[in-house]
Amino acid sequence: MTYEVILEGGKKVSMILHNHKVVTDQPAKAGGEDSAPAPFDLFLASIGTCAGYYVKAFCDQRGIPSEGIRILQHVNYNLDQRRVDRIDIEIKLPPEFPDKYKEAVVQAAASCAVKKHLAVPPEIEVFTS
Repeated sequence: MTYEVILEGGKKVSMILHNHKVVTDQPAKAGGEDSAPAPFDLFLASIGTCAGYYVKAFCDQRGIPSEGIRILQHVNYNLDQRRVDRIDIEIKLPPEFPDKYKEAVVQAAASCAVKKHLAVPPEIEVFTS
């Protein structure tokens, strides 16, 4: 697969992914217009939404209503290292969620494809042509 990155005006950068244009911008404090999420914000969003997809699929496959489930992503930014060093995904289940599936829904969220790629990251090479 090959995707093209498009350098837009100002601090905006976008990419065409299949039939979608994903637009990013920088916050105003970084010289952008804050008109779209920053690239790193999309990275963080991909983790949480991937886990959410797996939770939703788990519930759908078992006929468990997903209404009332909340997923919180806690991100710890290490100031000394100047990077995120921990991300916790908290699944808040409603009282009526079946007890027998509580550990399984955690395992479902933990098996998301984004998390798997972070556990064994791809090699990334940057070059000119």
